[in-house]
Amino acid sequence: MARFLKWLVISLVALVLVLFASYKYMQSQTKKHSPEQTITQTVGAVDVSIFYNRPSKKERVIFGELVPFGEVWRTGANEATTFSVSGDLSIEGTKLPAGDYSLWTIPGETEWQIIWNSKMYPWGVGWGAKASREAEFDAASITVPVRVLENPIEQFTIRITSENVLILEWDQTQVRAQLHE
Repeated sequence: MARFLKWLVISLVALVLVLFASYKYMQSQTKKHSPEQTITQTVGAVDVSIFYNRPSKKERVIFGELVPFGEVWRTGANEATTFSVSGDLSIEGTKLPAGDYSLWTIPGETEWQIIWNSKMYPWGVGWGAKASREAEFDAASITVPVRVLENPIEQFTIRITSENVLILEWDQTQVRAQLHE
């Protein structure tokens, strides 16, 4: 009996190690296709830092198909996108207190909802491929119109312009939000 238990424990440990190694390998493979990006910008005296992963279009229809309209999107790939501010920030007139947030969106054909959530999530989606966001932790939310771009953007991009405009763009879709200290 002791011998059986010994082999059972060894087998279970080996299984856990194989599963962990497989998970890490799968994670590294997804990073190759959606590389990490960190952007930083100072808005007045407030430092803004955004970390996200950049998936590519690859001849796919993005919004309305790959990313469904009306459903919460992790706003990038892999880990949930993070948005950190060193001081209070106004986004389209909505106050976002200093802190660290996960960034979520609900894309629509004519407008998007952009959501800052106070909970940090290790991965952007759960096992059912649904966004991990828990609405009770939403700290701020705005709705902005969609701009249709003439030329498609191959890789999902988040940027902040020198005029302190937050821009999210991919395929032929762009949304913008004005940032103020």
